[in-house]
Amino acid sequence: MKEYNLLEKLAEASPGMEIWWDASPLTYENWRRKLLAGAAPADKETLERQLGRFFNPSHPEESLVRGVTTNPAISLQAISEDPGYWKEVAFEMIAKNPGIDKESLFWMLYKEVVKRGSDMLLPLFEKSGYREGYLSGQVDPRKSFDKAAMIAQAKEIAAINPNVMVKIPGTKEGYEVLELLTSWGISTNNTLAFVMSQLMDGANAVKRGLETARKNSVDLTKWRSVITMMEARFGDLGGLRGFASAEGIELSEAEVRLAEMAILKKAYRLFQKGNYPSKLLSCSLRLGPTVNGKARIWHLEEKAGSRIVLTCPPSFIADVIKFAGEEDIVFEKGRIEKDIPPEVMEKLLKVPYFARGYAEDGYTRDEYKDHPALVKTAGQFNKATDDMVEFAGKCIEELAKTKV
Repeated sequence: MKEYNLLEKLAEASPGMEIWWDASPLTYENWRRKLLAGAAPADKETLERQLGRFFNPSHPEESLVRGVTTNPAISLQAISEDPGYWKEVAFEMIAKNPGIDKESLFWMLYKEVVKRGSDMLLPLFEKSGYREGYLSGQVDPRKSFDKAAMIAQAKEIAAINPNVMVKIPGTKEGYEVLELLTSWGISTNNTLAFVMSQLMDGANAVKRGLETARKNSVDLTKWRSVITMMEARFGDLGGLRGFASAEGIELSEAEVRLAEMAILKKAYRLFQKGNYPSKLLSCSLRLGPTVNGKARIWHLEEKAGSRIVLTCPPSFIADVIKFAGEEDIVFEKGRIEKDIPPEVMEKLLKVPYFARGYAEDGYTRDEYKDHPALVKTAGQFNKATDDMVEFAGKCIEELAKTKV
C-alpha cells in the first residue's frame, strides 16, 4: 500500500477541490475500525496514517475531509448502527413530548442526527472562516413537491447550527424554495439534479436569490451554496443504456461514464464562465471502466484540476483506498478542461435521453419530476425515510407497552 491514497493525490493535483464525506460523521469511527480490521497486516500502519489524515474527529480542521452530505437515508444508517442507544434517545424525546406521533418523532430524531454530526465539524467551520465544515441536512424527500412544507422544514434545519446547509430537491417547487432561502442568507445544497437544465436552473436561482439578499443587506458571512450532480444515477439508475438500445445504439460502460462526465464538464465550464456563486458538487461516483485490460476511475481522473466538491460514500472511499490498479492512475492537472472525444459525443447525441440531459434547455421545470433518474432516486429516498418513520413508531409502541 502506498503512503498516500488516490483521493489524497487527486486533492493535491486539484487546488480548490474539496473532498466531502457522504455519510453521517457519527458513522465514521465504526467504518474506520472495520476497514482497519479487514486490512492486510502489512498495510495496517499505512492505512491507519491515511485514515488519520482523512478525518480527525478531534481536529477536523486538519482532515482531508472538508464537509459532509447527509439525508434521511444516511441518518437512518447512523441510527441502525446503534439502535439501542437511539431508542433511548427516542424515549427521552417521547417523555418530553407526551402524545407525540411517529412522524413528529422521526423529524426530531433526524434533526438530532444532523445536530450531532454538524457539531463535529464546527471547529473546521470556524477555523476556515465559515467557508468549509458544512454538513448538508435534507428536507423530507416525501415533501419534494410541497413548497410550503419545504420552506418550514428548511428553516428548522438551518436553525440547527450555523454550519448546516439545507438540501433542496431539483423539482419545480424546489427551485422556487432554493431562490427564496438564498435571499434569506440560508446556505443550500441543490440535490436530486441529474441534467444540465437542473444544474443551470439551480445556479441561476441561487444567483437571483443572492442578488436579492445583497439588496436587502442580508448577512452573508456564513452563507454558501453547492449544486449537486448525481452522476451515476443519471447514467445507470436513469437507464441511459436502455434508452440507447431503443435507438439501436449500444453503449459501453466507458461511454456511459463519459456521458455523465460530458454533462458535468459542461456545467463546470458554464459555472466558471458565468462566475456563478455556487460550487459544483459531484456525487454518485463509481469505479471503472476497464480500458485495455486496466481498471480506471474516470469519475476521479476526469475531474483532476477542478475546483469542485467530491462527496464520497464510505464504500466508495474504501474501494479507492484498496484499488488494485493504483499505479495506473495518474491525475493530469487540467483534465477537467479536456473535452469528451468527439466521436463519443456524436454517438451519445443520437440518444434523446442524453441529448436532452446535455442541453441547457432540454427540460422545463414542469418536466423535472418525470425524469427517470429523479423518479427512481426519489422513490429510494422516500422508502428510507419511511423506514426511519417506522423506527420512530416502534419506539413509541415499545415505550407505551412498558406503561401498561
